Amino acid sequence: MNSELIVNVTSSETRVALLENGILAELHIERESDKGIAGNIYKGRVQRVLPGMQAAFVEIGLARSAFLYVDDVYTNNREYTSLFTVFQEEQENAEVGDTPAVREHIPSKPIEDMLSDGQEIMVQVIKEPLGTKGARLSTHISLPGRYLVYLPTISHISISRRITDETERNRLKETVERIKPADSGFIIRTASEGATEEELASDIDFLVKLWANIQSRMKAAPASTMLHEDLSIALRAIRDLYSKNVRKLVVDCPETYAGIIRFIETFMPQLKYSVELYEGDKPIFDKYGFEVEISRALGRNIWLKSGGYIVIEDTEALVAIDVNTGRYVGKGNQNDTIVKTNLEAVKEIAYQIRLRNLGGIIIIDFIDMERKADRDAVLNSLQEALKKDRAKTNVANISELGLVQMTRKRVRENLSAHLCDPCPYCEGRGHIKGIPAIAYEILRTIRKEVRTPLIQTITAVVHPDVATFLYDEERTAIEDLEKKLKKKINIKADPAYHHEKYSILSA
Repeated sequence: MNSELIVNVTSSETRVALLENGILAELHIERESDKGIAGNIYKGRVQRVLPGMQAAFVEIGLARSAFLYVDDVYTNNREYTSLFTVFQEEQENAEVGDTPAVREHIPSKPIEDMLSDGQEIMVQVIKEPLGTKGARLSTHISLPGRYLVYLPTISHISISRRITDETERNRLKETVERIKPADSGFIIRTASEGATEEELASDIDFLVKLWANIQSRMKAAPASTMLHEDLSIALRAIRDLYSKNVRKLVVDCPETYAGIIRFIETFMPQLKYSVELYEGDKPIFDKYGFEVEISRALGRNIWLKSGGYIVIEDTEALVAIDVNTGRYVGKGNQNDTIVKTNLEAVKEIAYQIRLRNLGGIIIIDFIDMERKADRDAVLNSLQEALKKDRAKTNVANISELGLVQMTRKRVRENLSAHLCDPCPYCEGRGHIKGIPAIAYEILRTIRKEVRTPLIQTITAVVHPDVATFLYDEERTAIEDLEKKLKKKINIKADPAYHHEKYSILSA
């Protein structure tokens, strides 16, 4: 699979696109005004310990307090090492900037025995703030390098599942075990496949020195101070996405290009000649056709080549995806038409989930299939399509009703949440009141609020469409209301008014 990294840089925003076989597979965006914080390390102060939730709120200098679960609290006791398990879908198998989570099977102590209000602790952000939730923290620090991820608080070696050759797995594990510092852990990343002992040792040396510097800053810094900031999104993309499948990186900013070259010369000099500076007149994302794909990824309906379509609804609780035959009627029997539509939808669903960065619980409503063999074929196709996704997914069996329940690891906001705001008119409902409903509400408001005998004339200022409806469809109702109230009712159209907005004026 041939891949390319395309980096678009402006003064206010950097966008990184991963192109796989000519198709936009992933999009990562970082704005100067709203930089991601996952991977950053802070000296925090515990604001409040919550024994009932076995969690704590920690102040690290953000708008909202971050939270820390008991499972993510370092006990500072090596005898508990056996309780820890390293989350093996390391950074490159999750998201750019994601940090490997180190979790305990069983909390060694209640959180109130490990933390107290006002205590100062070193923490790392393992999940960005999402919606109304604050950032999620861990005291188990992880420092990613090119080939390895350093786990200074855990004496454990783990290896990426994407390295499948057993001989190479054993070689890497034995090498790292031999050269690593005592009482420390590492995740051996996919990029380390084929790496020499010198390259691994260089990575370890850099990460150990970085950790010593962070510890030194921790002693001198006041609370709510950032001790270490992760790389910029462009450099994170190189560190986390640049694999043997990536044949070139194209960037359109000379300053960023120079920074990338310096980074590559330090950590991966063999890749220097695969980096290109784009100097074309046409914007780089337009040249590759990305803007069209991004607009498509923000839509609710996605049409399939056959004429069927899928509908994607992103709600607070879950993501619902519905598959429909649409204009596709097929050439054979109905079952074949349904199965073909579902199989075509599978590829688009897997693509959209990854591109939109949809996470959490996802429910897919395929068109009902009578034969179990057809349901199995669709499920297997979905699982195969999801293998390209670096984020961890779990897929349950397809139900008799054609529903598939799945989960996908979520570490940052999805594409629509990052690029869109809720509609100020419908407040995110996706619907506004119909014109008849608004018109009847206006008539009820006039009837309820205008009772003073001194008022002679009532003017309702409304949107032109509502005014047209009142004049054309409800003229008789207005005349009857005038007789009942013994007042003159005028309808005034104002194009500046939203459909649901109206004003009742009296004179």
